[in-house]
Amino acid sequence: MGYAATPSPYGAPLSSSSPSSLSSISLPPSAILRSPDRGAPLPPRGGRRRMAKPRQPRFPQRRPPSSRRLLLAAILMFGLAVLILLALGVFSIPSGGGSSSSSEANDLSSILRRNVKRSGLGRDGERGEQWVELISWEPRAFVYHNFLSEDECKYLIELAKPHMKKSTVVDRVTGETKDSRVRTSLGTFLARGRDKIIRDIEKRIADFTFIPIEHGEGLQMLHYEVGQKYEPHYDYFQDEYNTKNGGQRMATILMYLSDVEEGGETVFPTAKGNFSAVPWWNELSDCGKEGLSVKPKMGDALLFWSMKPDGSLDKSSLHGGCPVIKGNKWSSTKWLRVHEYKV
Repeated sequence: MGYAATPSPYGAPLSSSSPSSLSSISLPPSAILRSPDRGAPLPPRGGRRRMAKPRQPRFPQRRPPSSRRLLLAAILMFGLAVLILLALGVFSIPSGGGSSSSSEANDLSSILRRNVKRSGLGRDGERGEQWVELISWEPRAFVYHNFLSEDECKYLIELAKPHMKKSTVVDRVTGETKDSRVRTSLGTFLARGRDKIIRDIEKRIADFTFIPIEHGEGLQMLHYEVGQKYEPHYDYFQDEYNTKNGGQRMATILMYLSDVEEGGETVFPTAKGNFSAVPWWNELSDCGKEGLSVKPKMGDALLFWSMKPDGSLDKSSLHGGCPVIKGNKWSSTKWLRVHEYKV
């Protein structure tokens, strides 16, 4: 049974009976189909390409903040910073009811008046409330109230009593120690890091001054009886001999180990400021009224700098110990060097 020839749209009819007839088929060039991997892809039905629609961004674009918003944000951040500083007590807002004289530099009336309202040493020999007060910028001087506990003060005194000797001074020319009428107290030294209590005190000094423990000399213990004093002097050296170990003395911390009934003030005769405005002016001795004075109080510590921030010597750091008029005065001094002080 044979099949009828099927008409071909491309020309000659196809014959199923003769395979060789396929080779005789002629196709127009436009009818040749190309493979997608060898040429251009076939066009979609209808012969027209569809235009791709533009894609919308997934996230909308943000507009840059306006200058008003930036200014408002800056004001809010500044206000928040001020509130935080006020809460931490870094600074306070001055009252407008004070007189013009209270705003003068180094006026101590508003600072020292608060001392009367503060509590002293705590119970059972513990440290009372601690706080630091600026008393002068020339020289730079600060009082750390209740720096030592009552037990620590008594411990240092008992430790030093068996070793007290006549105090000496340093000769400016030779750099050696010698007896002098300008210093009539008794004294001795306690080695740096001698025991745990002393190490704790020295660590506290380093935390307060930001000067490493290794830059400090040993603790000098001093005892002043009635009539004994220390004439005004500088703690920094004026010779090369005493600066070979540790360099220059840059700061001094003087710790008061006892109260003094009358006299015994630490006085800075060349300091700058209106010192007659302090609340205890009438309680000072004649010597104490010769400049900026700090009354001895058990547990308090006086820090003052013998060098300015630029490294030069501060002549306003001239200081002395007023004569004791009534009672006894015990104190402990630590000098702090520019470099490590080897012991």
